[in-house]
Amino acid sequence: MESNPADGEQPEQPESGVQQSAGTDLSEDQALALLKRSDLTAEAIALLGRNPNAIKSRKVALALAIHHRTPRHIGIPTLRRLFIFDLMQVALTPAVAGDIKRAAEDQILHRLESLTVGERISLARRASGRVAAALLLDADIRVISTALDNSHLVEASVVTALMKNDASQASLQRVSEHSKWSQRREVQIALLRSEKTPLESAIALARNFSSECLREILPQSRWSMILESNDSAVTGDSE
Repeated sequence: MESNPADGEQPEQPESGVQQSAGTDLSEDQALALLKRSDLTAEAIALLGRNPNAIKSRKVALALAIHHRTPRHIGIPTLRRLFIFDLMQVALTPAVAGDIKRAAEDQILHRLESLTVGERISLARRASGRVAAALLLDADIRVISTALDNSHLVEASVVTALMKNDASQASLQRVSEHSKWSQRREVQIALLRSEKTPLESAIALARNFSSECLREILPQSRWSMILESNDSAVTGDSE
């Protein structure tokens, strides 16, 4: 039979998350283990985020950023310590709060110009829809083409990108040729509204609209060329 503790003697309790988080000798492994604990409080996470010995680790910074209990005032400043693809992970993690996700995307967009073409292509393929939409304005055709196939990209983001002043002719051409996006009505309208859309592509898209509708959509400089072509196509179909 096991003996009981001596009278008045309390059994030793495990060190709390708060105590460990504040420890000056906290190692990377200990910090990561703490952040895996389901009972870790926001107070402990905040202390961990202010622990200079722990936060210097990129792995710890990432774990802090994606933890669902991390306070905003800790999570958002932590993003500055992360690499570009760590930020991508934060933005794609379902448990992360919306404002932290957006802040992570802001960090990515701010750094785009410093990335190599290969890094931008990888982002275009895997990043969030907001980042993919921004990459539709990239100078490299390979980046644009990859971004158009991003599974997170939505129609509204494509339309917004097409309507920006800095949208290139190459970008509009790629969208007008894309098997998915060229079939979406709002995307077609955005393409027709822009004078940067290649004329041949605009004429082909115009066949999906009536002349009355086209007069409301098209820039005036393209009325005669596209409307005449559209009317001729309608006449030809009726013969």
